[in-house]
Order: sequence, then structure tokens, then C-alpha cells
Amino acid sequence: MCGHNETKVTEIHLLGFQSLQNFKPLLFFALLLLYIAIAGGNLSIVFLVSTSDNLKTPMYFFLKNLAIADVLLTTSIVPMMLELILKSKGSISLDDCITQLYFYGISGFVQCFLLAVMAYDRYVALSNPLNYILIMKSSLCFRFVFGSWAITFYLTTSEIILIGQFEFCGGSNLDQFFCDYSPLVELSTSDTSVVLWIDFVYALFTLFVPLTIILVSYIYIFITILKIRSFTGRKKTFSTCSSHLTTVCVYYGTFIAIYIIPSNERMSDLDKYRSLLYTVVTPLMNPIIYSLRNAELNQAFHKKVKKHLILKL
Repeated sequence: MCGHNETKVTEIHLLGFQSLQNFKPLLFFALLLLYIAIAGGNLSIVFLVSTSDNLKTPMYFFLKNLAIADVLLTTSIVPMMLELILKSKGSISLDDCITQLYFYGISGFVQCFLLAVMAYDRYVALSNPLNYILIMKSSLCFRFVFGSWAITFYLTTSEIILIGQFEFCGGSNLDQFFCDYSPLVELSTSDTSVVLWIDFVYALFTLFVPLTIILVSYIYIFITILKIRSFTGRKKTFSTCSSHLTTVCVYYGTFIAIYIIPSNERMSDLDKYRSLLYTVVTPLMNPIIYSLRNAELNQAFHKKVKKHLILKL
């Protein structure tokens, strides 16, 4: 319970990008264009994979779910961020703030498991190509994806329930452009030690277990590639997993930049830019990486465009 001289917080005030007040119109339109590009690019992947017969493979099934997670992540943050830029200092109810954190956590952490599943898929495709279809059956792929979402929902929901029981008294200013975990927990006047330990354990599980699977998979992939005698053969084989490897490097690189590299109060603006990198730039990279490097996805896109033009004529 809040003390006699303390006011119970029902609204959170997001301070946003106060140092960029003179660039509000430019920042607003830049983020709006990025959001349109992210939503359009990732939803295009979802549409193409769902409607193209040549993309009915395990890799694209996993990619579709990764694109859905990217759209969910960006949509949970950017629209409110745009409103915050227009208002300079936005207010959000505490319940809505926790809800935003919930969807941010789900869409962010599920990508770790999906990337691990995709790494295993590439390992099977390269090390055992003759039995690939027999191993990566549609039922197994569905269980992989369902398990990834289910584990993430369970872990995130259990932690959010605990955060929802916190007391917030007095201070209501959050020096961020969205309801991020650490600033929100620091704002609470309750004992947060248990939740912090749970979050630490969950973070180890959701980040490092998938990362271990990815590393082990690629060790075996590289061993398989090195067994190929011709340089052309090695290059062609490596190209089948280069898009996924690039995505892994981008995802974990930005995640490390935000949550593992130390920061302090004097670097609050830098922390915001790091978070912006994760919430906006990373979801934009997947459509770019797979559209530039993937001939099958490009072919499916061109077929859809050509079919649409023919129907119009």
C-alpha cells in the first residue's frame, strides 16, 4: 500500500525523445515510413508464404512466424511512439503500460526460439538432405512453432502477472519512449527482488538456450561445408543458410547492444537509440535480408505481381 504522503500511480508519463524536440516533424515522418516499410515487408512475407506453393517448406513456415513476431513487436511500440512525438510527453495508463510490455516481451523472446528452430532446420537440410523431408515433417514443424509460442506465452505471462501486483507510488515519469522492463520495475515501490531473479533465470533460458542450439547447429553446418571439396560447392551450400545467419547476427547484435552493454543515467538518450535500433531497425532487416538474398521469395513475389497485372488487363 502507498504511504499517507504518496499518491498511487495510475498513469505513466513517457518522456520520449526530449533532446530531439527541434526535429519532431522529421522524426515523426521517418518513423512512420519505417513502420509502413516494416509492416508492409513482413506482411508481404506472411502473404507470399501462405499463398505460394513453392514456399510450402519448413524454412518459409518458420520465416512466416518470424515475420509475424516482427509485426507484433513493432506494432506494440511504434504507433504509441508516434503519438508521443506529437505530444512531446505522452501519458499511458499503468494497465496499458504493462500490456504493452507483455506484447513486447512475447514478440521479442519468441524470435529467439524461432531462430534456433530455423538453425536446426538448416543443419538438417545440409547434413542430411536425402532424409530432410522425412525428418522435417509438417507435424514436427508445427510442434516446433507451437512450442516456441507456448513457452514464450507461459514465461511472459507468469512474469507479467507478478509485475501487475506491484505498487507504484509517487514517481510516474518513465525516461523511455515505451514501457520497457527495467525502467518500469525501477519505478515500482514494491520489493522487486523476486521478480528480478525470475527475470534473470528466464532471460538465461530464452536467450542462451536458443543461442546454444544455433551455435551447435552452425558448428556442424560449417563442418559439413568444409567437407565439400570444390569452392563453388562450398559457396553454393553456404548461401542456403547465409540469410538466416545474417538475421541471427543482427538480432543478437542489437540485443547485446541494448541489454548487455553497460549503461548509466548520463547515457539515457543513448539507451533510447539502442532500443530504437531493436524495435525499428531489426524488424526492417528481415524483409531486406530475405528479399535481397532469396531467389524463391523474389520469384514468388514477381509471380503474384504478374498475375495481378494480367487480371487487371
